[in-house]
Amino acid sequence: MRDLAEVWVYLAREPLAALTATLLAWLGALRLQRALGRHPLANPVLFAVALLAGGLLLSGVEYRAYFEGAQFVHFLLGPATVALAVPLHRQWQAVRRSALAALLSVLLGGVFAAAAGVAMALALGAAPEVTASLAPRSVTTPVAMGIAERIGGLPSLTAAVVICSGVVGAALGPAVLDLARVRDWRARGLAIGTAAHGIGTARALSVNATAGAFSGLAMGLNALATALLLPLLWRLLAGG
Repeated sequence: MRDLAEVWVYLAREPLAALTATLLAWLGALRLQRALGRHPLANPVLFAVALLAGGLLLSGVEYRAYFEGAQFVHFLLGPATVALAVPLHRQWQAVRRSALAALLSVLLGGVFAAAAGVAMALALGAAPEVTASLAPRSVTTPVAMGIAERIGGLPSLTAAVVICSGVVGAALGPAVLDLARVRDWRARGLAIGTAAHGIGTARALSVNATAGAFSGLAMGLNALATALLLPLLWRLLAGG
């Protein structure tokens, strides 16, 4: 037991431990998803987060120490986001034909998502910083955290809300679109990408290439438009 404890102390100090834990949690989440028959509610991101959070709590490891070791995975978010240009390039002709409709759809969807978050916070009597944290809830996490900080929100709360929005959107979005009888893969991709950012885009890519391409497009456009417009609108509504 003493030898095992010494090994654990060594691994806990090494970046490899956090990276290995992250990969094992993801592999376990994928296996659990397959065991549940790939049900729409069986989201591997949610499972992996739960496994990692439980592991950190049980082991007594602080999140800051874990993140220091898992920064390589965080670094890969950049290349992974850029890689979304590949399916977009493959569907470029379809994107060109639908450019104006796609742009209007994303702008309206982004405005509605922000307004819904703010309205929900105001209806529940939330503090101003909480309200500001919910405004960019449909934007991809790094951009949403920056927006929240700029308009007086809490970036950590925004990150949690954004992830929850992505998981819920990826799980329930296809069913909602089926109920609304939205059959066009372009429209489905735009809706998922606008509402559920990267997590929804990953789900769309696993279902249909066209939906995945338009979802990635919507995620990028929504992030850009929200980052540019939301701080300006927030300042105007706050009276300067």
